[in-house]
Order: sequence, then structure tokens, then C-alpha cells
Amino acid sequence: MTTPLPLLYAQHLARDRRRSVHTVRAYEATAIRLLAFLQSHWGGPVTREALAKITPADLRAFLAHRRNQGLSNASAARELSAVRGFLKFAAGDGAELPRLRGPRVKKGVPRPISPAEAVALAETVSEDAREPWIAARDWAVLLLLYGAGLRIGEAVGLTAAILPLAETLSVTGKRNKTRLVPLLPQVRAAIEAYAEACPYALGRDAPLFRGAKGGPLSPGIIRKSVQAARTTLGLSERTTPHALRHSFATHLLGRGADLRALQELLGHASLSSTQIYTAVDAAHLLDVYRNAHPRA
Repeated sequence: MTTPLPLLYAQHLARDRRRSVHTVRAYEATAIRLLAFLQSHWGGPVTREALAKITPADLRAFLAHRRNQGLSNASAARELSAVRGFLKFAAGDGAELPRLRGPRVKKGVPRPISPAEAVALAETVSEDAREPWIAARDWAVLLLLYGAGLRIGEAVGLTAAILPLAETLSVTGKRNKTRLVPLLPQVRAAIEAYAEACPYALGRDAPLFRGAKGGPLSPGIIRKSVQAARTTLGLSERTTPHALRHSFATHLLGRGADLRALQELLGHASLSSTQIYTAVDAAHLLDVYRNAHPRA
């Protein structure tokens, strides 16, 4: 019995590329969706030879089909990235695959990225990691920025003394000011998964997040990974690690968070630093209004 192409691709990702379980599962699912669509689109069996001749029009049709299923720009761009990887595997390195630009997010004045974009960004960064434990590390760091509002320096500066995790995290920020930050279950799970996968001993006084060779993780590594991921997703150049903290604050404010409480969560020395988010949140609401009422 012939092994299905998506399964062969999944085995290749796990064995040869050493991708994380999450990445393998996501990319295999994309391959299955693509083949099911093409079988209906072409009206016949989908072979390796047929995949080697796929056209930009075929890919556009698949993306349109996925967008009709409710995919955001960021998710559609991730889907296209996964499709390219699968086609390269299926058709062989020598095949010339069609070029197709992914969906792009409009550029403009600074705006917080949406929850879907934040998750897509974190997933793409972790999927591009060289090792499964590095994927778990990057996922945990980015969730700390978006899900707990930490600065990148605060996240990479954590020591393993925070383990085992509690429901809150003590963070030392600017001017050595310490604050307590609640940890969402998803953030706690990400940190715990990383700690379990990390190949280096995590002594209490040692850095929690490690570089590939075991040293302290540099913020520059995360910034570089985010830069590559935002290009893949077609996100604005303003999408940086700090933008995740920015989005954390704006989304909390939009859900009715009190400014004083937000000031404490962010570790701002003065309320004036926090009040900028009221203007950003108002701008975001205005964007929603304009999109809903084009003639406004």
C-alpha cells in the first residue's frame, strides 16, 4: 500500500527537518487540505507529476477557497508558506514552482496587531526553529510578551527560579521595579513545555531561556525571528516583539481594563505612559467603524 504524500511529508519534517510536533501536525493538515482541493479543482487524481506543474492560478484558487472558510490575512499567509514547503518536497528540489505573493496587511499608522495575527506570528516563529526545544522556547517567549505584557528584556532575563510556576510571576522591570503579573494557563503551559524540552540544566540562578549553545538567550535572536516571520505573514514592519506587549495592553483596555491596573501590569512608572493606549484604542475603534461604514 502506497504511503500518502502528506504522511511522507510529515515524516520528512519530523525526521529530517526535526520540526516540532505542532509544526508537523499543522503542515500535514495543510497538505491534506491542498490535495483534497486540487482533486476537486482538477477533477482527477493528484500525483507528484501533477503537483510539479501546479500554476499560480491553482494556488490563488486554493487561497480563495481557504479565505472563504474564514482565514485571516496572517493565517492565509501561513497556509501559503506551508503549501510551498509541501510542493517543494513533493515535486523535488529541481522543480520550478510558481511564485505567488501572499496576502499583505495594509501599512499605516501604528496599530496593535490582532489576536489572530499575534498567535500566527508566534506559531510561525516556532515553526521556523531549527530544533523542537528551540520552537518551544520561542513560543514561550512570545506568549510572555503577548499574554503577560512583558518587555523582551524582561522575558529573556527570567531565571529558572520561577520554576515551578505559580499563578503569578514576579518580574523586575525598569529601574529595578518589581511587579506581579498573572499567568494565563496557555502561557504557563508554554513555559513548562519549554522547560521540559530544554537540553540544558536549569539551575535556580541560571537563565531560564537559553541560546542554541546553552548561553543566555539574546533578545536579538527573537527580534530576528519575528522579522522573518512577519515577512512570511505579510505583516507590517511595525510588528516587533514590543508590538506584542503593545497589543496586550490595547486589547486589555478594549475589554474594559482600568488604567491604574494596566499601569501596574505593564510596570509603567507614571500613568501618563499608560494613557497612550486610550488614544490607540480609540483609533482602533475608529478603524472598525470606517471598515463597517466605508462612507463614514
